[in-house]
Amino acid sequence: MRRFSKRAALSTVSEINVTPLLDLAFVLLIIFIITTPFIESSSDLVIPVSGAPPDQRDNSKAAILSINARREMTFEGEPLGQTELAVRLARFAVERPGVAVVVRAHNQLPVQDLVTVMDALKMARITRVGVLTQPGEGATP
Repeated sequence: MRRFSKRAALSTVSEINVTPLLDLAFVLLIIFIITTPFIESSSDLVIPVSGAPPDQRDNSKAAILSINARREMTFEGEPLGQTELAVRLARFAVERPGVAVVVRAHNQLPVQDLVTVMDALKMARITRVGVLTQPGEGATP
């Protein structure tokens, strides 16, 4: 005797609950957003220390050219050889004129290698160039 129930005894639910799926997607999105900056700077570079105060410019729009102690280069995350450097920089200057290039060089890298990279940047007519350093103990923000 069912006096108060208006529902049938056995009924199937034909809807899928997507709330847990959306929760998982948002959690994964947040994890990827947080870990992406660490992936880019995870190479084995020891950046030189500078006594000058840090620059207040937004470097998120700049292209990054990294050179490690073994003289291996990456430009915007892509590995690149010494022979490909001039060609890639010239193509970059045409594709994105006016964009700055930040050079991240290992602190044990010979100065001549850094000068060679700077010469390649100059030949590609890229004028907005910076060298990334770490603030030293005496630096004031």
